[in-house]
Amino acid sequence: MRITDWPGRSWCAVIYPWAVSAIGTNGSDSGHTSLSEKAYVAIRDMLTTVVISPGAPINEDQLAKQLVMGRTPVREAFKRLESEQLVVMYPRRGIFATQVHLSDLNLLTEVRVHLEGEAAFQAARRRSRDDRELFEKLLHEAADRSPDVAAEIEFDGRVHRAMYAAANNPYLQSTLEQYYNLTIRIWHVWTNRLPEMSSHVSKLIPLIECIIARDGDRARQLAVEHVASFQQSVVQLS
Repeated sequence: MRITDWPGRSWCAVIYPWAVSAIGTNGSDSGHTSLSEKAYVAIRDMLTTVVISPGAPINEDQLAKQLVMGRTPVREAFKRLESEQLVVMYPRRGIFATQVHLSDLNLLTEVRVHLEGEAAFQAARRRSRDDRELFEKLLHEAADRSPDVAAEIEFDGRVHRAMYAAANNPYLQSTLEQYYNLTIRIWHVWTNRLPEMSSHVSKLIPLIECIIARDGDRARQLAVEHVASFQQSVVQLS
């Protein structure tokens, strides 16, 4: 089943707050993050939150001006995004956001249930003191998080990305980041059709607790259940 009736969005007039903070107000580099990385994060978030709608053409020059960047880091970001299947680049036609197909969720879930479980297991085993502090912060935020759908998705993303990083395996992390980005885009497309998802996100709380407690086996089980339950919720509406 192809999703073709997402709400129209004028992405050219919108930059999400985290995209602005990622690149700074003047486009200058800060810390150890390169301009191409900042461009990648900003454009990735526009794509995954469907500010840039699936299938929409993307004006590279206009986007570079929005991000207050030169064309080189933006072009490098697009090459990376193409390899992650978020955009497609056609000679003489330009750049387009890839389409979203519901059938992709089934394929993504087949892979993610195994890799997310492994990431949770390794995060529980390998998490550092800094990782523990981050997970404790997320645990605290979980109790007071907003029920707003966008806030729920944003919190879900921060937990998953923290878990990938804590697993301390760059190959596993980069693979899961790509699959998560494609999955989260489906969530944003289906936001208005999905039932209230607060309970789904709340299931991350015991997962965080297991990672803090270094209970790898239970963390693996909870991560697998979390990924599978999302796919089941979406499929029920198809």
